[in-house]
Amino acid sequence: MSKTVILTGIRANNDLHIGNYFGALLPIIDLAKKNAKQYQINLFVPDLHSFTTPIDHTKLYNQTMHNLRMFIAAGLPLDNDDIYIYRQSFIPAHSELTWILDCFTGMGEMQRMTQYKDKSLKLMSEGNLVTPPSIDQTNLIDQDKIRQNDDQRNNRISVGLFNYPVLMAADILLYGAELIPIGDDQTQHLEFTRDIAQRINNRFGEIFTIPKTVSEQHHFFGKDQGLRIKDLLDPTKKMSKSDETERGTIFLSDNPAKAVKKIMSATTDSIGVIHYDPERQPGISNLLQILALLTQQNQAEINNQWQGKTNYGELKSAVSNALNTFLTNLQSKMNAVDQEILEKKLANSEEIISKKANDTLYRVQRAIGLRK
Repeated sequence: MSKTVILTGIRANNDLHIGNYFGALLPIIDLAKKNAKQYQINLFVPDLHSFTTPIDHTKLYNQTMHNLRMFIAAGLPLDNDDIYIYRQSFIPAHSELTWILDCFTGMGEMQRMTQYKDKSLKLMSEGNLVTPPSIDQTNLIDQDKIRQNDDQRNNRISVGLFNYPVLMAADILLYGAELIPIGDDQTQHLEFTRDIAQRINNRFGEIFTIPKTVSEQHHFFGKDQGLRIKDLLDPTKKMSKSDETERGTIFLSDNPAKAVKKIMSATTDSIGVIHYDPERQPGISNLLQILALLTQQNQAEINNQWQGKTNYGELKSAVSNALNTFLTNLQSKMNAVDQEILEKKLANSEEIISKKANDTLYRVQRAIGLRK
């Protein structure tokens, strides 16, 4: 394990949608294929991150395995010794290092994280959070009922959501990862990772490898790392895995016929002429973008083919046909994935990765006085 480490992963708590596929999954696989000879690729499923916000825990394990099969169906080579796939929760060092780093992290650092603020506000706006009763009120209310209602509503903003960046730092620092593809919403977390690593190094010696700066990450991976396919019903917001109606999101496990209906019901506009103009015609532009991705054509070529046409239904039919072909082929590949081969690769990767993580954790434990 002497090569520079590239580390990346996708959460496992929801089915992936086409935005995840083209914006995250395919770039990860392309990155792995191109760089595996020169770099070590750590491709992990951050399953501990998956319940920082409320989820259905009965589906988590199966969803994790489902998403791993999706990686293989999308072309991830399992026979490359420089590519490691592993599940975060299967490496206990992630959890212990997180606790240690927590004790060297200030509350103010976490309170400044915009993702925590944004997700907390989202939970509150969706009605998933109930303000707890005041101290005076608790004397008048049956405590058992309070606890029962609280558990049923699953209405807490968790400490896990608050200190998510510390676990992310542990994910990176355990393996000496220098290169991490990040979107704009993760830049604060990377900066914190660099800060906490430097803080530990300054106090206890050179323990951690410091990840590259945000600008260096962008230089290596390219600045535009985040594809933003829009919601089909509200093209002013991005397609989301947590779409409760599921009408605006095309999931990779959608029945192709069901997915086609979503496209045919997609929001367009009253202009009546097709132009690629995300500001004035976000719905039409979104369909053009999806068509380019599904057919693997250059966006400009697709735009020129449809520029000035007036039949929105014709465009939707073209996108629907391309989507039907894409989902049918992908799901066929998913069904053909050899579960035994996948589990063998996982077991082998997790055994090797655990040794590296434990070596790093032991250096930290010795430095802070937990080991001789």
